[in-house]
Amino acid sequence: MATPIYEFAQIPRVDPADKPRGRARRVRDVGQAPTVGVIYNPRSHRNLGADFDCGVCPHVHIAQPRERGQLPLALAEFAAKGIDLLVINGGDGTVRDVLTCGQTIFGDEWPAIAVLPKGKTNALTVDLGVPDDWTLQDAIDALDHGTRVWRRPMAVSRMDEPGSRVAGFILGAGAFSKATQAGQSAHKLGAFDSMVVAVTGLWALAQSLFAGRSNPWRKGARMQIGLGASDAPMEHSGHGDPAMRQLLFASTLERLPAGIKPFGALKSGLKLVAVDQISRRTTALVPLALLGKLRGSLRERGIHQLAATQFSLSIDDQFILDGEAFPAGDYLIEQGPELAFIAP
Repeated sequence: MATPIYEFAQIPRVDPADKPRGRARRVRDVGQAPTVGVIYNPRSHRNLGADFDCGVCPHVHIAQPRERGQLPLALAEFAAKGIDLLVINGGDGTVRDVLTCGQTIFGDEWPAIAVLPKGKTNALTVDLGVPDDWTLQDAIDALDHGTRVWRRPMAVSRMDEPGSRVAGFILGAGAFSKATQAGQSAHKLGAFDSMVVAVTGLWALAQSLFAGRSNPWRKGARMQIGLGASDAPMEHSGHGDPAMRQLLFASTLERLPAGIKPFGALKSGLKLVAVDQISRRTTALVPLALLGKLRGSLRERGIHQLAATQFSLSIDDQFILDGEAFPAGDYLIEQGPELAFIAP
């Protein structure tokens, strides 16, 4: 994570020859099997060493892109087939890549989406209530007999390149970036999903409680946050350096791993929490705030929880979007299209 591993300039572009004029429309007859497109990431944590059942039915089409640049063509082929269901077999990073590349392909006509939780982190499936042992056949059955959960991913774009939109569900900076690095070590020790949240959370708390403000966990990152279409500057509590934020965390998910509630009572839409360089006394109260047990004068203490239609972020350090690092710069974070996710 020392260097950016997913640059905005590297977003795969769609060749006009590969782009369908529109997603093929069809109406299924009663009892007719759905047409399903599966993006299968064999490198995802829970897919390693496992064979994927590709013989569910003849209406299931499997694509295994070896790299991000091959995703647009695979999705364009699915769109041309008029798929009823898009299944993403992988973790949060795979979801991010598919939603990012699919923006140009599907536009406002996305098929229903199902996610099989096969990655090191699967925050989206926690929000959707998808069990760890959910199979492709379970997802296909749920298309007609399950539930639909509507979510809008965040759309993150560089200010100097508005067309470079990346779609994702969890964005963080400052101490969150350090926690993501610590999470990589936790993965090596066998900790995944909610356990990673617990392990890295305890480590971050210990660092923040006993370290000085020069420690990277407490220092955070230099950033400016502008709220809404008016780009109104986010207020600062006055704790620590007003140009610094110890942590930034944003998401459009409504339920997060380990039951944490960093946004307090806020649930729907684009939400963010920004933490100033808070005191050690307030740091000791952070676990209660994460569990939604602490309310009242959080803003005066340096913990800002709010919802926004959009926000801008100017940052001089890397930030994290669904597990991968993005370079410093000026960004706009908006809400993407409303998508229908299939759940049990």
